[in-house]
Amino acid sequence: MPQIPLYSPRGRYFEDLEEGHCVRTAGRTITEADVVGFAALSGDYNQIHTDAEFSRTTPFGQRIAHGLLVLSVATGLLAQTGALEGTVLAFRQLEWKFVQPVFIGDTVHLVVEVGGRKALPRLGSGLVTLRASVHNQAGSMVGRGEWQALVAGRPA
Repeated sequence: MPQIPLYSPRGRYFEDLEEGHCVRTAGRTITEADVVGFAALSGDYNQIHTDAEFSRTTPFGQRIAHGLLVLSVATGLLAQTGALEGTVLAFRQLEWKFVQPVFIGDTVHLVVEVGGRKALPRLGSGLVTLRASVHNQAGSMVGRGEWQALVAGRPA
């Protein structure tokens, strides 16, 4: 039987992430199922997300997706790029501003730029700051902030 090689991460190591490097992800449409599923998962059944009649009386005029749902989708969009697959060790911190509502049927994508790096040789890794922004199908920014992740260093 032939030897099967061990898994080899396709993500970038700390040393490979250059400040200023930017990635735009594919889009993802926020669906009714996403909102219902997130409400069930999180326990957040706020009427602005789950009650169409109530939502018509709000300034938005319709239901909106949970902000944390959109942020979760954004992290998934980054994961789908493979940029940190097998090399991210921990999601350490985030600062986030929800800029505009996301409606059911909106398609969002993520733009991420490497904003800073700090080597942590003792851990064999580094702390990477990512400037992230989520945009809808019209190009409007719906959320923005900074994420920090611990990323593995290149093996010796």
